[in-house]
Amino acid sequence: MQAVKQDSGQKNKFIFVTGGVLSGIGKGIVTASIAKLLDLYGLPTTCVKIDPYLNVDAGTMNPFAHGEVFVTDDGGETDMDIGNYERFLNKELSKMHNLTTGQVYLDVIESERKGDFLGECVQIIPNITNSIKEKIKYVAKFQNNGIVLVECGGTVGDIESLPFIEAIRQLRLELGQENSLFIHVTLAPIMGPVGEEKTKPTQHSVQELRRIGIQPDIIVVRSEKQLSQTSKKKISLFTSVELESIISNPDADSIYNVPENLYNDGIITSIIDKLKLPSREMNWRDWKDVSKTFNKNKKSINIAMVGKYVSLTDSYVSVNEALSHAAAGMNFTANLEWVESEDFEKNKNNLEKLDKYDGIIVPGGFGKRGTEGIMLAADYARKNEIPFLGLCFGFQLALIAFARYACGLDDANSIELDPKTKNPIINILPSQKKIKEKGGSMRLGGHDVELVKNTLAHAIYGKDKIRQRHRHRFEFNQEYQELLEKNKIVLSGFSDNGRRTEILEIPNHRFYMATQYHPEFLSKPGKPEPIYNNFIKAIIENRSSNKK
Repeated sequence: MQAVKQDSGQKNKFIFVTGGVLSGIGKGIVTASIAKLLDLYGLPTTCVKIDPYLNVDAGTMNPFAHGEVFVTDDGGETDMDIGNYERFLNKELSKMHNLTTGQVYLDVIESERKGDFLGECVQIIPNITNSIKEKIKYVAKFQNNGIVLVECGGTVGDIESLPFIEAIRQLRLELGQENSLFIHVTLAPIMGPVGEEKTKPTQHSVQELRRIGIQPDIIVVRSEKQLSQTSKKKISLFTSVELESIISNPDADSIYNVPENLYNDGIITSIIDKLKLPSREMNWRDWKDVSKTFNKNKKSINIAMVGKYVSLTDSYVSVNEALSHAAAGMNFTANLEWVESEDFEKNKNNLEKLDKYDGIIVPGGFGKRGTEGIMLAADYARKNEIPFLGLCFGFQLALIAFARYACGLDDANSIELDPKTKNPIINILPSQKKIKEKGGSMRLGGHDVELVKNTLAHAIYGKDKIRQRHRHRFEFNQEYQELLEKNKIVLSGFSDNGRRTEILEIPNHRFYMATQYHPEFLSKPGKPEPIYNNFIKAIIENRSSNKK
């Protein structure tokens, strides 16, 4: 990304979002929703996610424990909230929009080793907090006269979050009240059969925040239902936050309904007043029409996601959202069920369970566990005309399955799964052979993909070249291309001047495609990624023909 110099007369304003009571409260969706509202208000808006873990980035973390690794075009392996920001704002962010404790400490320690501190004692305050502030301000350089939302991960009171809380406290002093705003996201649980809302967790959370030195300007309260006026008054009284700035954020049919819910409860009015923003009309453009498409009570389709990490939805949040975007655009709801691939390894008869689904999707992943079951499922979808979409690892396993069951290479495999295989359909990327450090070393980020004319892929995208995001160490071994193509598979996308194979498709199948890249990272509400769109379209058409 090219640096943008701020004009001397222009100044950014900052909104800092913190969370209390418990983790997973929805700060990311609140931050993305506020960003969307400010975007609709006509202000240049961007988001930064602070993650208080010691990992330099999210790339080496297990998705079962942390959630999906979202890949930016510039090759960043980031927190999944960066994906939420991109989807809501409909703009590309970069690796610099995800700040971690690991990045900060690494930079400070490297500077200390170089002697940059001129012999001073390096401490949390001011050295670590100064580094945090510098990184936040650096992102702001690209946002002239706009709003920078900074979401602080974790829960107020966590030891690991304290340096970041201190840094944003200091920023408030430097920026001034008219240029900075604190929004605190809390929870009001409903206890007992009488359904009474409890405000005490919010009161205690704000007390902890104030103890650290921050008085919130706005409180967003998560709850099952719209927060009562009585509860709002109680929270206002005990937190010293104006009643008009206690914002209810009840459960919604879709995350894309949250911006309108927050707007209806007055959050934009409060933000405008406190940041002294210019008065203007909201320009909802197409957003309300788009958000309505995600409401419930629509026809549904059932899709099986076959793989590992299936017990945690956040492991594949971008896949879930991409399916939702495509289905909503056709007035359907995509019901996703996670199917553990190891069940098929225990008993092949379990494959018949896939007959009840309208489509099968195999997402990305790593490691050997469950891969034999995934390959059995991929072959079952091929033989039984079940619409199928494979992604990254799913692309590789679909190729191995085809080599085994359609080409007769019984021992076909991946170097990753069996380093001694005699038929390495999937080989390691040449650039990966000498790599020792695992973090940030895969083939990452955006790459141009050339599409072969007169193929389904070319018809789907309607162009000769697309740009897609990647995250992998292994690739299709093109020595086997001729054999696979003789058995009626079509390889329809290539990158790096033809050296990397990117797309497979099987003609005369209702829909059988797989990609080495991750198309889900580019899907947006109202603008579904084309291959997901056609996957859902094929499912709906297949259901209609079967009913006839």
